[in-house]
Amino acid sequence: MSDKEKEGLDVSEAQIAVHWQEEEYFPPSSQFIAQANMTDSTIYDRMSLDNFPECFKEYADMLDWYQYWHTTLDTSDAPCWKWFVGGKINASYNCVDRHLKKYKNKAALIFVPEPEEEPHLPITYQELYVRVNEMAALLQDFCGLKAGDRVTIHMPMTPELPVTMLACARLGVIHSVVFAGFSGRACGERISDSTSRLLITMDAYYRSGSLLEHKDKADEAVRVADEEGHTVEKVLVWQRYPGKYSSKTPLVEGRDFIVNDLLKQYHGKRIDPVPMPAEAPLFLMYTSGTTGRPKGCQHGTGGYLAYVTATSKYVQDIHPEDVYWCMADIGWITGHSYIVYGPLSLAATSVLFEGVPTYPDAGRAWRIAERLDVNIFHTAPTTIRMLRKAGPDEPQKYNYHFKHMTTVGEPIEPEVWRWYYHVVGKGEAAIVDTWWQTETGGFLCTTVPALQPMKPGSAGPAAPGIHPVIYDDEGNEVPAGSNKAGNICIRNPWPGGFQTIWGDRNRYVSTYYARYCKNPESKDWRDWPYLPGDAAMQAKDGYFRILGRIDDVINVAGHRLGTKELESACLAVPEIAEAAVVPRVDEVKGRVPDIYVSLKPGYSASKEIEKKVENAIAETIGKIAKPKHVFIVPDMPKTRSGKIMRRVLAAVSNNMNVGDVTTLANPEVVEQVRKMVQGDAPVAVQQDGPEDLKRFGQE
Repeated sequence: MSDKEKEGLDVSEAQIAVHWQEEEYFPPSSQFIAQANMTDSTIYDRMSLDNFPECFKEYADMLDWYQYWHTTLDTSDAPCWKWFVGGKINASYNCVDRHLKKYKNKAALIFVPEPEEEPHLPITYQELYVRVNEMAALLQDFCGLKAGDRVTIHMPMTPELPVTMLACARLGVIHSVVFAGFSGRACGERISDSTSRLLITMDAYYRSGSLLEHKDKADEAVRVADEEGHTVEKVLVWQRYPGKYSSKTPLVEGRDFIVNDLLKQYHGKRIDPVPMPAEAPLFLMYTSGTTGRPKGCQHGTGGYLAYVTATSKYVQDIHPEDVYWCMADIGWITGHSYIVYGPLSLAATSVLFEGVPTYPDAGRAWRIAERLDVNIFHTAPTTIRMLRKAGPDEPQKYNYHFKHMTTVGEPIEPEVWRWYYHVVGKGEAAIVDTWWQTETGGFLCTTVPALQPMKPGSAGPAAPGIHPVIYDDEGNEVPAGSNKAGNICIRNPWPGGFQTIWGDRNRYVSTYYARYCKNPESKDWRDWPYLPGDAAMQAKDGYFRILGRIDDVINVAGHRLGTKELESACLAVPEIAEAAVVPRVDEVKGRVPDIYVSLKPGYSASKEIEKKVENAIAETIGKIAKPKHVFIVPDMPKTRSGKIMRRVLAAVSNNMNVGDVTTLANPEVVEQVRKMVQGDAPVAVQQDGPEDLKRFGQE
């Protein structure tokens, strides 16, 4: 082993030798800065730890309160933080009612159905107010719901979803939205965990050109909840086409009811918003763990709403005059924070798209942007890579102009970032590369777009009011500019952070706080750094580069290689559209990388392309990172939301059981990839494998 290859062998388990070069800066345009909501760099002084926690009053003052708070941050039950205690507020009022005087005839939402022949449906703030009130009346009267009750919502991207959420919030009812692509079993487990009395669903919805059956999942969800000892009292079913039932699954008499029919009884009803304590739960958002049951992240009302409103204004740069399109699904936290609650609290016009961005072709997204004159665009690296693969030149064919673009959900490779900037953004748009997670409610690291230059592959500095630190395993700080990575933590609480895991405080503490806690008995927030579970490094300029989940690291002969770094090197090869790196067991090195790549249109698999990938990794990172194999696959196994299932690929590489793949968007690809890797003959797979491989690639 050469001296160069020995470098990094003495780092602790929390550290990773980072080989990525720092990229060049891209300044925001003067036109963007001139119209930006936040151009005052003293915001970082105002939001400093010296002014904590009172600095967050600036965020809370963006909202309308029934009663002001007496305690900005209550730490008495550390680390279950309570924000703006004593305050009374209603999220539905702040997102709808307070805009009526000035904006009642302005579009709050524009629904874009997947079928292009169906017209776009604008919903004004006045119409949203009427619909939310009537739904709230139904929930209160017909269902007997009151503040503190839980409701599970398993619905697709249609206007009825935010209407239902805001109706719940109006009553103080806690909603738990489950992504429509999840199975009935997954929904049932979440119903059982939250002890929801009511399930609200839809009969069908469009995906990739097909009207998909959805009501059948409700029947399975109720059955699974019943098996776990919890009974659902009622199932409310929205109709995708009002007046027409589009499901083959029959209604269960006495349990299932068509919402569209029931609403006729509540025409014109008005329900006063319930003033809720600021610390009262607004919603539960379930996130998968590497092991065990899903975690119900409980978000409070006042703190969460203040944080997503302020970050929507300062980071997303949303003005009431803008047309804003976040391509996330409302079933994820991004949709809650940055389609519904944040933008609507600012009187934004928010686009709601039912379908797949590449259906019926790779130009669909840009046709929507052109037709609606979208000027703020918000999506994930997964979608950006998908659009780049399906139609790398498509954006140039359409006359739209974005002032601002967001990337969210995972690290973005510099090569993909440049395509996003130059081709999608046409070199005009400011980009914010945001880092956060379900648990944090809103952005943790990001540039404020008019204040700092962009840097490909870097999330940027901490958001105002957020104070990160990178620790090694012993709790020592890893200094900025050291070219070493560790576990990123947040020193201080912030209003958007979740309050606890529903019904499991111990899991909340052990998962997110115990590792670096300085004193388990302390009520001082300084003793409770928050551990998100991501590996990161900080450059000399203070920008953070997120390297993926702590588990998504491959230890090759003592070198801890971040998978995102390896995948980024692959994507620098011009022919490569997508890349996924997984660990393979090796008798000598312990683990070695296996690389799966898919190609852009017009290219065919060849040994030359495989060699280009190997060379790119050797040149970018070093020979220590040389892959065991490069597999050029027809497609990656993906979830319905487009996320590559690296866990499945790791199982294939190591002859392990791939588990249940029926809920994937393309389950047939798994067998194609398996044959490519293991050969045509069925292979006796091992049911289990090393613990790090079982966890690999999971949230």
